[in-house]
Amino acid sequence: MGSSTLRIARLALYLVWTAGLMPVQGLGLILRRSWVSRLPCFYHRWCCRILGLRVRTIGVATAKRPALFVANHVSYADIEVLGSLLAASFVAKTDVARWPWFGWLAKLQRSVFVDRQVRSTRMQRDAIGERLGAGDALILFAEGTSGDGNRVLPFKSALFGAAEGRGAAAPIAVQPVSVAYTRLDGMPIGRLYRPFFAWYGAMQLAPHLWRMVGLGTIEAVVEFHPPTSFADCGTRKALAQYCHGRIAGGVAAALAGRPQPMPEPPDRAAGVAYPSAVAQTVNG
Repeated sequence: MGSSTLRIARLALYLVWTAGLMPVQGLGLILRRSWVSRLPCFYHRWCCRILGLRVRTIGVATAKRPALFVANHVSYADIEVLGSLLAASFVAKTDVARWPWFGWLAKLQRSVFVDRQVRSTRMQRDAIGERLGAGDALILFAEGTSGDGNRVLPFKSALFGAAEGRGAAAPIAVQPVSVAYTRLDGMPIGRLYRPFFAWYGAMQLAPHLWRMVGLGTIEAVVEFHPPTSFADCGTRKALAQYCHGRIAGGVAAALAGRPQPMPEPPDRAAGVAYPSAVAQTVNG
């Protein structure tokens, strides 16, 4: 399924594009340049174009910093999709740091690596909290693994404690973000074909990537839900539940092909106004 010629062309362009920008980002990190937080957005935006990912957004990403963007996880393609929209670093598993190529890219984007083990939860939470306390923006895949794209798995609430913001100069904005892969060459992707785009379970990375990049143009729908904060929710469990509810609803609506109304955030009563849902297309 798919075109081998298209696969070869896309992967060749991707490798050339990536290899050309890696030393630029590396030098910027060494010299502590401010643009190192923005260059990955530019890089991922063109990666989306090269790999045939068309990103449609609903809602608006918060401009507040520090910020923790909480998202569901479907595939390695989520990195390109979310990276094209957000000037932020990812929270990734420690295994990723040891991967050739992708591990180097993660380090160049200043990812925070966590091992997700219960015995080290406090250490990993503190590492995330330190970055947020410095005013950074991070992207957390709260399921702790990738799923099949048809539903959102339960969230691991332990790391949400980092959003409490101890030592942070400003309250940490927490924004749920839902990601769904909905169309291939303009046609809806059904449940049967979603594993062609979702990477999960025992799937091998190389064969899955080889198959996916030859399939055509894939539409990804990203919805930015109303942001909240640890203080508004009260506990890390309540914060995780709020994010899960918004993201699960966003994924279900995107897969059903209908827009989802922006839900009321916990602090609406405080008079905080959030932008209404506005759909737009980028990278297309």
